[in-house]
Amino acid sequence: MLNIAILAYDGCMGAEVFGFADIILVANRIWAFRRPAEPPPFACTIVSAGRVNVTVAGGAIVQPVPSPHHADLLIVPAFDFARASDIDRVVAGLGPEIAMIRGAAGKHRVASVCGGAFLLAEAGLLAGRRATTAWAMAETFMRRYPTVRLDPKAMLVRDGEIITAGAFTAYADLALAIVADHAGAAIARAVARFSLIDTARSSQAPFFDKEMMRRPATPFAREVEHWLAAHIADRYSLDAAAAAFRLSSRTFLRRVKEATGRTPLALLQGIRLDQAQRLLETTDLGIAEIAARIGYQDVPSFHRLFQRTIALTPAAYRRRFRGGIG
Repeated sequence: MLNIAILAYDGCMGAEVFGFADIILVANRIWAFRRPAEPPPFACTIVSAGRVNVTVAGGAIVQPVPSPHHADLLIVPAFDFARASDIDRVVAGLGPEIAMIRGAAGKHRVASVCGGAFLLAEAGLLAGRRATTAWAMAETFMRRYPTVRLDPKAMLVRDGEIITAGAFTAYADLALAIVADHAGAAIARAVARFSLIDTARSSQAPFFDKEMMRRPATPFAREVEHWLAAHIADRYSLDAAAAAFRLSSRTFLRRVKEATGRTPLALLQGIRLDQAQRLLETTDLGIAEIAARIGYQDVPSFHRLFQRTIALTPAAYRRRFRGGIG
């Protein structure tokens, strides 16, 4: 039996605590249905770093077990925050939790969901390791923990005894991975079907919201973005773009890189792919016509760039996201 402890603390995301626990419960129920003579594969407990009562982000009050002494695996959920600038304050207030995570290293396997990776990194568990976190928090994470090899596109990353999962509902992906590891792939598939969990997603990239990821732009960066968007279908020319701003190509390249962190061509490719995603979501235009509208006459090249960046083919992206909510 795998003993799982889920860390609860004030302001943590309740769905990541309760949702993970419920998926493990479903796995035990399905196991009992299929193998009634065998003991359940999992025991799951909600624990704290010595806190008697915990109020999760949604307002529910939890009475956790004081510590995870007998756990084989410690799960660390994310925390609520309103702005990226809040993260420093939130993490600074979680000293007991970070100390407990640090103490768990070497004694238990450890996994995080979403922003829980910040607490693992703060505890020193991720230095030099591969990891992921919520895509919306990736830039802040990389600034805080430059020695961590972060893959913001990954849904799950395993590095030794540590697993990190992506944004919010990736608690389901993490739970299914653990079920598959310890109860077998057949049980994990049954849990996914019973729970209506999409097991086809393997990357966070298709879910990136570029507006939420956008850093505060300088007036120059905004002007360059507007110019590139207005010339989205034109053949790219660094000289032409530089001339539009009365700059040499070298100076234009340097100023764009300073203002945006990207080259003008990378900036244009991002703008083109954003527009391609919108057209795939909201129109019936063919793939070739969409490619032409955003400046790609070579459809295979557009297809390869889209799949490499978004982690889905254009057709698969349309099937998944066409129509939206409502």
